[in-house]
Amino acid sequence: MTGERFLYQINGLVDDIIADGDKYEASWDEYPDKEEIITILKNLQKIMFPKHFRNGEHKLHAIRTNIMTLLENVAYNLTEQVAIVLRRAGKVEGEIPDQLMRTAEKIVVEFCKSIPVIRSYVTSDLEAAFAGDPAAADFDEIIFSYPGLYAVMINRIAHELYKLSVPLIPRIMTEYAHSMTGIDIHPGAVIGKSFFIDHGTGVVIGETTVIGDNVKVYQGVTLGAISTKGGQSFKNIKRHPTIGDNVTIYANASILGGNTVIGSGAVIGANAFITSSIPEGARVRMQMPCCQNNS
Repeated sequence: MTGERFLYQINGLVDDIIADGDKYEASWDEYPDKEEIITILKNLQKIMFPKHFRNGEHKLHAIRTNIMTLLENVAYNLTEQVAIVLRRAGKVEGEIPDQLMRTAEKIVVEFCKSIPVIRSYVTSDLEAAFAGDPAAADFDEIIFSYPGLYAVMINRIAHELYKLSVPLIPRIMTEYAHSMTGIDIHPGAVIGKSFFIDHGTGVVIGETTVIGDNVKVYQGVTLGAISTKGGQSFKNIKRHPTIGDNVTIYANASILGGNTVIGSGAVIGANAFITSSIPEGARVRMQMPCCQNNS
């Protein structure tokens, strides 16, 4: 009898959980598969670095076959996920219509065409990391273990989908990178070539940030908005700074505001708090008061 009462209570809880799920706008089957999106990212990483992250069933000499298999897998599964989020965004009922699937296919084809460009940018990030960190033994160490390279690679992938107006999926991708690395980059951020995040933990880069080429930032840096009290009223307004070429930003600096421009070649010292533009080649630092010994 005790067992029957227990099962009765469990069944009641299941009904409550399902009823609570009905509070959401979309039906249970109208959401993308987060795990599938993560798998897509892992396969794209194998395409970016096929010798480092190759499929176990393929030999090294069969690299072309390997990449073809991975690309077909990415294209098929990404099309399915894009169709789901497009249906959800348009609140289309029932099965995915043929027109929606064709739209998803066109988006994914355009994304796949951008993969060589993404890879060239990621390669430039890899080279910047090696050039900028004397602790790096070689490229392999950076590819396998540097969180900055990984987070920026995923951001570059997500940014291409963001530019193609794909809802939800780009943010799922970058928040996965955030959870894995502690580096939070919105997929809307525009990042130039040879971008290096050293150490990385705590870096935040907002949606409307624009970053030039050959920029280096350290842990704890925030490229953010001055205030978001207005919430959705600030949507589609530039809220985050612009960083010129060849800028270095040291640890825990905060650079805020959509009108803030850091000129090319500037160096921003650790813990600086900046809400106005800095000219080219400037050196900005926080001058801490010197401690006095009164004994």
